[in-house]
Amino acid sequence: MPQRRPASIVDHFGEVEDPRIERQKQHQLLDVIVIAICAVLCGADDWVAIETFGQAKEAWFRRFLALPNGIPSHDTFGRIFALLSPVRFQECFVHWIQAVAEVVTGQVVAIDGKTVRRSSDRRSAKAAIHMVSAWATQNRVV
Repeated sequence: MPQRRPASIVDHFGEVEDPRIERQKQHQLLDVIVIAICAVLCGADDWVAIETFGQAKEAWFRRFLALPNGIPSHDTFGRIFALLSPVRFQECFVHWIQAVAEVVTGQVVAIDGKTVRRSSDRRSAKAAIHMVSAWATQNRVV
C-alpha cells in the first residue's frame, strides 16, 4: 500500500486568492500565511509579535520559503490579512487541520479563550474579536 504524503500548507492555502495589486506585491502570499500561522501556533497574538517571530526564525523559514524581500513588517501582515477573505481563510485552515489531525480514542482536548487586544472599534460599533482555541493533546495540534 503506498504511503500517504502528509497534507502541506501549500496544498490547502495555495488556492487562496491574493487580493493585492500586482505591482504592490513585495512578499509572496503563501510566505505571509505560513509565517503568520507558525507564529500564532507559537503564541503570537498581534502583528508585531508575528513580525518578531518571523525575524527570529528567518533562517529556518528560508529553508522552505522564498522570502524575496525578507520578513514582512507588522504593517504588511496587517494589511494583507485585512484584505483576505476571512471565510475562505477559515475554510482552508479547517481543511488543513482536518487533514493533518488523526483521531485518537480518548483524546483530551483543552479549550482556551482570548479577546484580541485593540480589536474593537467603538466608532463603527464593532466588538472586540474573541478567539477560542482547542488543543488536541495527542496530536499536538491547536
